[in-house]
Amino acid sequence: MSQEVRVAVFRPADERLADAVELLESLGATPVADPMLAVEPTGNRPEEASYVVLTSKTGAELLAEAGWTPGEATLVCIGPTTADAARTAGWHVDRVPAEYSSAGLVDLLRDEVSGERVAVARSDHGSDVLLDGLRAAGAEVHETVLYRLVRPEGAGASTEMAAGGELEGVCFSSSLTVENFLSAAAERGVREAAVAGLNDAVVGAIGEPTRETAAANGIDVDVVPDRAAFDALVCLVVERAAPTYHD
Repeated sequence: MSQEVRVAVFRPADERLADAVELLESLGATPVADPMLAVEPTGNRPEEASYVVLTSKTGAELLAEAGWTPGEATLVCIGPTTADAARTAGWHVDRVPAEYSSAGLVDLLRDEVSGERVAVARSDHGSDVLLDGLRAAGAEVHETVLYRLVRPEGAGASTEMAAGGELEGVCFSSSLTVENFLSAAAERGVREAAVAGLNDAVVGAIGEPTRETAAANGIDVDVVPDRAAFDALVCLVVERAAPTYHD
């Protein structure tokens, strides 16, 4: 790249943020790390069920740390990252949907869960699409909130950079990162300017629900990867934001 390409990422301040920074640097971009999510475990565990559905790597890791196991339940993971964390814990993963989303999980399970007890273990910001879809398929659904996602104190430096036109790209990895970015911008009195700045930059959303949340708040999304994976999102944003892309 012939000039600096500054890309904001909003991952939790753990190995996920470190990996995001490393990936951006490997692509020749300048990372702007601004964690918009922090994990607060609840200590809850899923109830016994015929099916257990895990919707995040974080959830799998928290359960593994607590010594939980799926037992004889059919273990369903929303995507490969969650499935990898489950396998690392020593569990057998039975099912992963073709589409890594709540809708994909419903499509995967709708024909087999009628009359079955299904435990959905996830964050406090899970989509109703999953619960409603499984219940419509005839399942007895029990949701367990494994952790809460909150905006860390002090987050939001990237909102001022966006407002000042100092970002070439941003990577929104969930609807909540969009919402937290905007609330942080509002607290700083720069929401309108930050949205305008984003619309002059390359905005990436990890999937359709995240794109819809951004669009509903006046943010134009430029790229959405074919697969809902963070590395794919970052690569697309950098490719589009790199000056050579526009030559």
